[in-house]
Amino acid sequence: MNNEILNSNLPNHIAIIMDGNGRWAKKIGKQRIFGHKNGTKSVKECISGALDLGIKNLTLYVFSMENWERPKFEVNALMKLLVSSLENEFDSLNKNNIKLTAIGDINSLISNTRKKLNEVISKTSKNNKLNLNLAISYGSRQELINAIKIISYKVKNNIISKEKIDENIINEHLYTRNLPSVDLLIRTGGERRVSNFLLWQIAYAELFFTDILWPDFRKEDFFNAIVDYQNRERRFGKISE
Repeated sequence: MNNEILNSNLPNHIAIIMDGNGRWAKKIGKQRIFGHKNGTKSVKECISGALDLGIKNLTLYVFSMENWERPKFEVNALMKLLVSSLENEFDSLNKNNIKLTAIGDINSLISNTRKKLNEVISKTSKNNKLNLNLAISYGSRQELINAIKIISYKVKNNIISKEKIDENIINEHLYTRNLPSVDLLIRTGGERRVSNFLLWQIAYAELFFTDILWPDFRKEDFFNAIVDYQNRERRFGKISE
């Protein structure tokens, strides 16, 4: 474990945009899915790091709403990879007391993928050491639109009054209603943008960008991002004094 990490100032919720799988595969003359498959090693490294430190919440951007526009063969390969990963890692999740959750338009997933995902979510629901949250078929703008529609319906039908709408009401209608706000957002692959990911939830998050392509991201890199986070001053719009 990185001896620079302070146990007293750990992020409660880390979110990761796992970027660079396709470019990593292209560099070695392989198809994009080869990069995605190798990216599962990096997922395990980050989960292991989170467990070592006692991080309580880890959200991974697995598949965005925009990813549905990719070639059909790649989308199908990604869904198969998700199912096989859930099957292969189920025992490890339970052994390490990891609770699996998911956010996004889960109903849009093909039936066998949705069934396997819901099965693992159900069978790990009592675990409480780490909440591993997968953002699948997820888009933050779509999430906010969905929340606005539900809140509007409730106002129209006098379930809530518009005067009562505040941050708490909005939080209760987001996919992440059971999660704390993100403290640290990590993006690999060299891009410096958030790509429609947790726009509400990262309002005061520290952002960490690295040029490392996701399949090369290791536990030590995860720890380095946390050290960087701990060296920053989080003021939440206030001043130091």
